[in-house]
Amino acid sequence: MLSRLADNLYWFGRYLQRAENTGRLINVNTILSMDLPRRVELGWEPLVDLVSARAVFAQLYDADGEDNVVRFLSVDERNPGSILSSLHRAREALRTTRDYMPGEVWERVNDLYFYVQDRGERSLGRPRRHVFLESVLDGVLGIHGLLAFNMSHDVGFHFLGMGANLEQADMTTRILDARSTRAIPARDGGSFEAVEWMSVLRSLTADQTYRRHVRSRVAAGPVTRFLLQNREFPRSVACCLLRIRGTLPRLPSHEEVDEELERTLRMVQDVDLESSAAPGLKELMDEIQKGLVRLNEALSAAFFRG
Repeated sequence: MLSRLADNLYWFGRYLQRAENTGRLINVNTILSMDLPRRVELGWEPLVDLVSARAVFAQLYDADGEDNVVRFLSVDERNPGSILSSLHRAREALRTTRDYMPGEVWERVNDLYFYVQDRGERSLGRPRRHVFLESVLDGVLGIHGLLAFNMSHDVGFHFLGMGANLEQADMTTRILDARSTRAIPARDGGSFEAVEWMSVLRSLTADQTYRRHVRSRVAAGPVTRFLLQNREFPRSVACCLLRIRGTLPRLPSHEEVDEELERTLRMVQDVDLESSAAPGLKELMDEIQKGLVRLNEALSAAFFRG
């Protein structure tokens, strides 16, 4: 396979997953703001920090209120990580790989892109936002379904899957990082810890699976352990990395990729979450994210730049 084709398949997987995750973040933060008492103000600017877009946002907007943040993350073409931009980039990556995938995939991506472009600006207000975002999520999941059941599971499919899994692992660590260092205080000195960590589970569609596997109250420690180390939940960091590990034997061998993957996987699996306080957890998330960046660079050097 040509390195350019492999690169486009890899980034198609990443961009498609990024569009889905961004939609989930907005949707769940909206639900959280309605679950909290009216007297509690839920900031929206942490979502901008979560996707590492503070500098870009500050150049484009004077205030960081809900309307601006939702527009920035949803339909602002000037934000390279918005839903619209992610779908645009996925669409462009797909142009050179159309012959490699089922024809319906191009049609679905095209339809979803134009849906967001045409309906997005009119659907940012709360009355229409949920329906709009659910349509985006359903559209992305439909594309994933087409790929899983209609695309040949050959080397191209594996590159696409590696991109999607690496993107998901990165987003899961970002969500855990943001929530572990940000607590919404109550006026009586208490907190809304259970509500906040439930929003973390919802943002990853993990609430029902968590209850079935963990059978413990929703709290920082059990949720973090589940989303980091569970080997069976598809959006956990460990599961994503293990899927990449299972793919690598089907590709040409590259020692640097194997070493970087194993190093990052050990960080995830060996951490003692019982003794990790909030500051230590933030440092851990930072190190895992750096490991994911190095893994992406190793994959690029091994397979795409040659």
